Amino acid sequence: MKKIYIVILNYNTWKDTIECLESVLKSEYENYQIIVVDNKSPNNSMKFLLEWATGNVLAECQNKLLYNLSNPHISKPIEYKFYAEDDLYNDSALDLTKKVTFIQSNKNDGFASGNNLAIKFIQKESDFDYIWLLNNDTVIKFDSLSNLVSYADCHNIGICGSSLMYYHAPEKVQAYGGTVNKFFGTSSHILDRNLIEQELDYIVGASFLISKDVINSIGLLPEDYFLYYEETDYCFNAKKHDFKLGIALNSTVYHKEGGTTGASQNPNEKSEFSDILTFRNRVKFHKKYLGGGVGLWIGSAITIFNRFRRSQFKRAYLMLRSIIRGSN
Repeated sequence: MKKIYIVILNYNTWKDTIECLESVLKSEYENYQIIVVDNKSPNNSMKFLLEWATGNVLAECQNKLLYNLSNPHISKPIEYKFYAEDDLYNDSALDLTKKVTFIQSNKNDGFASGNNLAIKFIQKESDFDYIWLLNNDTVIKFDSLSNLVSYADCHNIGICGSSLMYYHAPEKVQAYGGTVNKFFGTSSHILDRNLIEQELDYIVGASFLISKDVINSIGLLPEDYFLYYEETDYCFNAKKHDFKLGIALNSTVYHKEGGTTGASQNPNEKSEFSDILTFRNRVKFHKKYLGGGVGLWIGSAITIFNRFRRSQFKRAYLMLRSIIRGSN
């Protein structure tokens, strides 16, 4: 049975994280270990995560339709190890024998940085076959991991995703991976499973299974995006190195989209932070992989015009400034 490390990144949303953990620990797949990284949450998340591990805090289900995925709760206390980030640089102190390891990061440098902290930790063990990056605002079915690993292994997939469904509307598809408009550089979710083979450009980061070969070949996630487009960048890089992408349709993950950042697929509902960062990172990604040509400038002009049209003047100004400054 392949050895899997599951990396779950927490920032402020510890209630989501413990619900996610309850569902993962019910998995029928046996050969896995979990690493939870807290990206220096200002709300003392780690305290509550450790209290959950000892049985003093209970997970809450936010959708009764998915109650059985995280209930009944697993027996507590669970065996775990806790490390502050500085501990990770002392090789003699590392112990990955427990089912769950908690790591407290010294800083919040974004999605990629937090995940990379765990990946570097895992690489020291070198006993893994895959690393599964799983969003903390998800719950999984008992066979989600089994089906994900089986599909990736049977089809020689370098980076594999799941069928992402909306947590609060479990019958509604959120994504079967994503596609990138090669002219504008915009990205969108694939909602029709029949289009996966022809349109799949990237795996959505909410469920992102990476093979050891990919890790050894292209290394860590790119940390210059902070949030958004890092998984797209990583997938484009993997494809440049001849690795395949795939979606395990029978691996189902339920996702509470955008809970931490105010993200949404609807631009009218995006937080200012999410909107500006997505725009800046699209510019960065386009220049890196798509040439930064006329499509980038036309697309950027349309985006900025639409923010003016919606009276989002601050957003329009910040987007225009980022274009002028080169999105640095």
